[in-house]
Amino acid sequence: MTMLTVWTAIGAVAVLGFALKAVGPALFGGRELPLRTRSALTLLAPALLAGFVVVQVAGPGWKDVDATVLGGLAVAVGLRTYRAPLPLTLVGAVVTTALLRLLTG
Repeated sequence: MTMLTVWTAIGAVAVLGFALKAVGPALFGGRELPLRTRSALTLLAPALLAGFVVVQVAGPGWKDVDATVLGGLAVAVGLRTYRAPLPLTLVGAVVTTALLRLLTG
C-alpha cells in the first residue's frame, strides 16, 4: 500500500465523516436520536481509527513495523487509558513516533 493510497483513504473517510455529520441534522431536524443510536455513532470514529491502525500495522506492511511504531502505539494506548481526547492522543502518538525515528536515525 503506497502512502498516496493511505492519504487518499484518510481524506475519503474525513469527507464521508463530514458528509454524514451534515446529513444527520438535515434529515432529523430538531428531533432527538434514540440513545442506542447516539451511543453507536459516538463509537464510530474510534472504531474506524482502530481498524486503520490494525490494517496498517498487522496488514500487508507488518514486516515494516519497528520499535518506533510500537512506541507510538504504546503512547496512544496510554493516553486513551487516561481518557485523553482523541485528537490529543493522535498528536501524541505521531510526535512520539517521529521523535523515536529521529533518535534512532
